[in-house]
Amino acid sequence: MSAHARLRRSAAVAFVSAITAGSALLLTACDPSDADAAKAGTATPSRTAGPSHTATGSATPAGSASASATPTTAATPTASAPAQQPSASASAPARQPSAEPTKAALNLTKGTGLTISNGTRYVVMDGKVVDFGTVVRDLAWSPDGKHAAFVDGNGNLETSDPDGGHKVLVATAPAGVTWSHPTWQVYTPTAEDQSYGVPAKNNLFFTADDHGTLRLLGVPATGGTPAPIRLGTYADENPVPNPATGNLWPNVGTRNGTAVYANKGDGQVYLRDDYLRQNGGPVTKGSQPDLDDEGDIVFVRSVDGHSHLFTKDRDDRSAERDLTPHATVDYTEPAFSPDGRTIAFRAPDGIYTLPAKGGTPTKVSDTVGLPAYRG
Repeated sequence: MSAHARLRRSAAVAFVSAITAGSALLLTACDPSDADAAKAGTATPSRTAGPSHTATGSATPAGSASASATPTTAATPTASAPAQQPSASASAPARQPSAEPTKAALNLTKGTGLTISNGTRYVVMDGKVVDFGTVVRDLAWSPDGKHAAFVDGNGNLETSDPDGGHKVLVATAPAGVTWSHPTWQVYTPTAEDQSYGVPAKNNLFFTADDHGTLRLLGVPATGGTPAPIRLGTYADENPVPNPATGNLWPNVGTRNGTAVYANKGDGQVYLRDDYLRQNGGPVTKGSQPDLDDEGDIVFVRSVDGHSHLFTKDRDDRSAERDLTPHATVDYTEPAFSPDGRTIAFRAPDGIYTLPAKGGTPTKVSDTVGLPAYRG
C-alpha cells in the first residue's frame, strides 16, 4: 500500500474512531540527520546561546540549536555574517551583544515576511534589524504572524510580539536538557469539527535533548508543563511503531495542525497527521523537513557530497523533485512561504529563495542564520 493510500486510509479510520471514542490533544518537536548524508541534519541542540547546527559536512548553520554541535567561543556577531557562538555552561545566562550589528549589505526581506535569526539578540526582518533584547535561537512564528516563539539565552522557551516586546516565559528547561526548534500548532475547528469533539489547538512543539537522547515535546503556547508527544502509526494491517527517540526538527503545516519531523537514527522524514487522532509514519529519506498548508513537503538530502533541497508532492508521495540539482555548496534549513510558492533556505554565504516548483535561487540576504516566514 502506498504512503498516500495509507494517509487516506488512516484519516478515515481516525475520523470514525474519534466519533466513537473522542479525540486526544497530541503534541510534537528538532533537526534530523539523513543517515545517508544530509549534511545539515546532524545538528544537536546546545544550551549555550546561539549554538550552530553543525553538519556532517561543510555546512555549519548558526542561529538554531544543533544536535551534535559543540559551541565555539565567539566575538560579537554582525548582521551580515554568521554569528560565532559564546561558550557557556548549561545553567549560565548567555552573553549578549551590547551594540546593534551593522546592517547587512544585502537585505531584501522588506515586504516578504521572511525573517532571519542567527543566535544573537538581533533578527533581520522587513528590510531592517530588530533588537529583541535577548538572545533569539530558532525563531518561529504563529500562523497569523502576530507572535514569535524562540529559545532564549538561558535555553528556555519564550514567546513575544514581533518586535520582541511582551515576552512570556512559556516553560523552563531542566538543568542539563537542551531545547530547540519550536514550531506552532494552531487550529480553530469548524462547527462540524466541534460537533465531533475536535479541540482547538494552540501549542508549541519542540525537541528536547536529554544528554544525547532526542524526544519531541509539546506545551500549550500560553505556558505549562511540557509533555512527550505521542507518535502514532499508519492504520495498516501490520503497523510498525514509530521511533520514540531520535526525533527532531518538527514543523507544523496545514490548517489541521499536521506536522513533519525527522529521525536522526534512521535518517527518515516522518509525517504526523493530527486531525481527530494521530496517524503517521515515514515518508522519505531526508532531514530538516517543512510542510506547507497544502501538505507538500520540502526537505534536505545529500547528493554527491552536498546537501540538496527536495520536494515531495502532497497528492503523490512517490513523486520527488530535486530543486537544486546543480548545487556546489550545502543548501539547508528550507522554509515554505505562507502561500507555499516560495522556499527560503540557507547557504554558506547567506539566505536564498527559489520558487517551490523549481528555478534559479536568488540571494536575499548576506546574514547567515535560520530563515522563517511570518504569516
